Amino acid sequence: MDKIAVVINAGAGQGRGREQAEKILSAFARVGVQAQVELAEDGDRIAAAVRAALSRGARVVVGAGGDGTLNAVAAVLLADGAEATLGILPLGTLNHFARDLGIPLELEQAAAVIAAGHVACIDTAEVNGKPFLNNSSIGLYPDIVHERERQQARLGRGKWPAFAWACMAALRRFPFHTVMLEADGRDYERRTPFVFVGNNDYDMEGVNIGARPCLDDGRLCVYVARHGSRLGLFAFAIAALFGQLHRMRGLDHLLTEKLRIDSHAPELRVATDGEVAQLKTPLDYRSRPKSLRVLVPAQRGNATEAKA
Repeated sequence: MDKIAVVINAGAGQGRGREQAEKILSAFARVGVQAQVELAEDGDRIAAAVRAALSRGARVVVGAGGDGTLNAVAAVLLADGAEATLGILPLGTLNHFARDLGIPLELEQAAAVIAAGHVACIDTAEVNGKPFLNNSSIGLYPDIVHERERQQARLGRGKWPAFAWACMAALRRFPFHTVMLEADGRDYERRTPFVFVGNNDYDMEGVNIGARPCLDDGRLCVYVARHGSRLGLFAFAIAALFGQLHRMRGLDHLLTEKLRIDSHAPELRVATDGEVAQLKTPLDYRSRPKSLRVLVPAQRGNATEAKA
């Protein structure tokens, strides 16, 4: 394999970016791969590092971090239009995307997957042109993430204490949104605390509950929460954080290639793979079938199309 570029989110998981860089270099050396590693502190610096790697002719760009890091790396690969391939070193807290692709969570095993060079073309999704790999949501969860970040920045609280305070603040506000949804030629109006849009469907039963059995079906998975109690809102927030929203009762569910969400509000707070932004309404979601090349384990079967 040609020399690869590795972009590390220095703040992902347990942090310790320089220590992680040394471990990554050693892991790749053991599988005969020469890697160039760069530390990045936030999404903008991650994007800049990926663009620099592509300008140097990198054919494989590895995201080392959590789901937000991988989203930031993939966004540049998608926008660039090049045939570069995404590699994954799951160093985040939850690592939903890596788990759904069968990427090992151990560093050396994940490096071996990258070295083997098996490529799959998988779907991505986008909202108003903003790409995401896992899911996007409006309502309760992005409000909690926004408040959690405010607690961390202004009050110096740790991630989990800040999350708990943010949940309590959301329960006090008891927020609902009135939204109009358009999918497959049908219109829906809902008053809801939560709309969740996933990139492909989630398993709802069996030993793999919570996982996505495939990432190349070309459809969005939509859940809309119906009216509920304050306790129900808290349960939705916890379920969203840990990728278990599909297990909650009181949800409308549909599969579609495109979705439009409109609101009386000119903007809505929207989460995409855990990152929150204000987006103008209406929100236009669509699936982008097989738009991203990703290095995966060989046992992904017919999803594997080539070697990098």
